[in-house]
Amino acid sequence: MGMFDIVLVAIAAIFTALAMLPKIRENPWWNATVTPLASIIGSGFLVIAPLLAAVAGSYALAAMLLIVALAYGVGHAIRYNIAYAEPLEGRADAPRALAFYTRLSSASLSVAYVISVAFYIRLLASFALSLTPINNSFYEDILATLILLAIAAIGYVRGLRGLEVVETISVSIKLSIIIALLAGLFWHNLGSGIWTAELVPDDAGTLTRLRMLGGMLLVVQGFETSRYLGNSYPADMRRKTMNYAQISSALIYLAFVALVVPVLVHLPGGKPDETAIINITGYVAPVLPYLLVLAALMSQLSAGIADTVGAGGLVVEESGGRIIERHAYPVLIAFSITLIWAFDIFQVISIASRTFAFYYMMQAIIAVIVARQNRHHGQMAFAAALALLLGLIVVFALPAE
Repeated sequence: MGMFDIVLVAIAAIFTALAMLPKIRENPWWNATVTPLASIIGSGFLVIAPLLAAVAGSYALAAMLLIVALAYGVGHAIRYNIAYAEPLEGRADAPRALAFYTRLSSASLSVAYVISVAFYIRLLASFALSLTPINNSFYEDILATLILLAIAAIGYVRGLRGLEVVETISVSIKLSIIIALLAGLFWHNLGSGIWTAELVPDDAGTLTRLRMLGGMLLVVQGFETSRYLGNSYPADMRRKTMNYAQISSALIYLAFVALVVPVLVHLPGGKPDETAIINITGYVAPVLPYLLVLAALMSQLSAGIADTVGAGGLVVEESGGRIIERHAYPVLIAFSITLIWAFDIFQVISIASRTFAFYYMMQAIIAVIVARQNRHHGQMAFAAALALLLGLIVVFALPAE
């Protein structure tokens, strides 16, 4: 291991240690930020650069900017709903259509969460066993089931706080490795003097590229989990921490895509998978592929827990508080385990991708309804345009995962 490798490992270790300090780990604002942040920077982080290289070529950074801008617009609509739609739910003076669209929105998100939790943990199991002699689908299904049962047990015994502890640790490790990765890429580019590269996109028409970019919105999905933490955090805190999570994750995604472009020339045929990007970081520093394997494992774990937490909060809200969160977690996990054993989860995830887009469209429509009642005309026009764009994504987008 060379000095550069040692420095990168030290950077990751220092930031992990700082994140584990009690003042940070037990801070409620950080805890409320972790859930959306864990899901946003989930399984899509490592795969986004190869995807953008294949779809947008040398315009990868511009494409990433469009994706995070659209995601931020959706987040703005959901934050508006936290502030104005939540207080109206169940009230006699609420708009007549509000209850219908809220129920439809919640139903679609429930389906998406159950599938995505199964997908994240199944992908984690696949990564964990990839370098072992038992890397076949049967043992991967068994390992995924055991991990899901552990999540269900922690959630049932310790509730939201117990899951947040595991989530915080995994997110801290993942973010620390990402910081080390960004530092390594910056130093590599500085040393070579190369900050850009000619990337040739795959042969596809303009319409197909736009459909694929629309599907990539789901790579940065996860900020909506703040909407369903109302049983644990006040509305103002959820709105602000969702905003923090979206802005910080957007900066991370943009910095990563900008810095990794010169390295993408080593990508074999533009293959859009996590293994590809992990392998080519070896050109930057030999230790990075090993760190990124750990980051990938933490990504799947933290994203899976984040969506479990979001689903639990959703069940509590829809049941009117009759079902408590810690009782909801085992039931939700049972559905995810069933999916793993009954279906090819890597095919079923395409359903979740469209379902998430449909949920976002419903949230935009809810924002239109509430803004109309409150006479917030600017917000109403924005949400209406957003709903139309999301409707096009639901119908025409090609899922990125």
